[in-house]
Amino acid sequence: MTKMTYAVAIDSALKGEVTAEVREKLEALKVQLAKRHSGTRKPTKTQKENVGLKDSIFAFISEEGAKRAGEVAVHFGVSGQKASALLKQMIEEGRLEKYAEKRVTYFKVVEEE
Repeated sequence: MTKMTYAVAIDSALKGEVTAEVREKLEALKVQLAKRHSGTRKPTKTQKENVGLKDSIFAFISEEGAKRAGEVAVHFGVSGQKASALLKQMIEEGRLEKYAEKRVTYFKVVEEE
């Protein structure tokens, strides 16, 4: 008989041949998957750095007024993609809003009512 692996256990279960050994292996797999997908993860080093960068971007836009993503990228020395991604995150957080003027997108601070 072959060694009972997860693949063999899944194949047996799909064929409808569920033995005690197959059931035990599948239950072990279920526990392993549950453990892998549970719990909260620590933010990565880059995510921690981005928090500070987003605060700096927010202060810059607050002082200077509406800016384009390219202007933010040049001012902070990051790529346009990274600036755009950070600005999008700030919109989702409710800190900034975007608007288009003559087909150019600008970002500004959300005005409190």
